[in-house]
Amino acid sequence: MTTPVFERLDTDRFQPTDFARGPWDPRAMHGGAPSALLAGVLEAALADPNDPLPMHPSRLTIDLERPVGIVPLTVNARVVRSGKKVRIAEAEVFDDSGTRLARATLLGVRTTPQPLDLADGVITTVGTPPPARPIGDGGLAGSPFAGVTGGPLFHSHAVEHCFVRGEFGGLGPGTDWIRFVVPVVGGEVTTPLQRVAGACDFGNGISAALPPGWIFINPDLTITLQRLPVGEWVCLDAVTLFGTNGYGSAESELWDEDGHRLGRSIQNLLIEPPPT
Repeated sequence: MTTPVFERLDTDRFQPTDFARGPWDPRAMHGGAPSALLAGVLEAALADPNDPLPMHPSRLTIDLERPVGIVPLTVNARVVRSGKKVRIAEAEVFDDSGTRLARATLLGVRTTPQPLDLADGVITTVGTPPPARPIGDGGLAGSPFAGVTGGPLFHSHAVEHCFVRGEFGGLGPGTDWIRFVVPVVGGEVTTPLQRVAGACDFGNGISAALPPGWIFINPDLTITLQRLPVGEWVCLDAVTLFGTNGYGSAESELWDEDGHRLGRSIQNLLIEPPPT
């Protein structure tokens, strides 16, 4: 039986597994795990059974306010703007002490056919498609780095990587095809939005621009989407930008295997020198 990233305990209760764990602290998750969980919860909250008109998930914003532990979590979601053309759902993640660990919002925009003559349905004016993912094992990084536990980890066991530019531990821009190899929530189908959200937290990691030891954590993640991915793989074409003031950003162009540009993600970064 495949171990998921989370087990659902109740409607709004989730238990993370070892597959949610991050590489730096055995007590905390990788940011991609709560990002994918929140994406799914918000999608469900945004759906209106009384209005069959589909909503496109246009913008997902996640604030990682504290380290999210490997502990039971309560995720509360509600619609804060309800309309026929635009809806916004909001979710918050709490541990059993009542401490809020993360929050997120999802903006949905109604989808209706428009009288525009576009070959693939989207005007694409930015960027060029990345190199295709190698077929077979070429470029795959099943266990990028072991982390501090030696056990299953989100980045090396919940998802699979296929670099076509750069590598884990390398410096400079990186291009990485990423897919989930286990469900986000046990017994539930991982949605395209969850695949994107889980992948986008890797933008700063695959485009590291500072030597080992430097800290460049992202307290947030914002994703804007013109379309959802076709297929399991999501490509991040990422670059990290920073100055001398202790902050920066990792910016990623997002693509699918059909060569369609999906959108863009941005992580704001807190930058600190190696601990002394």
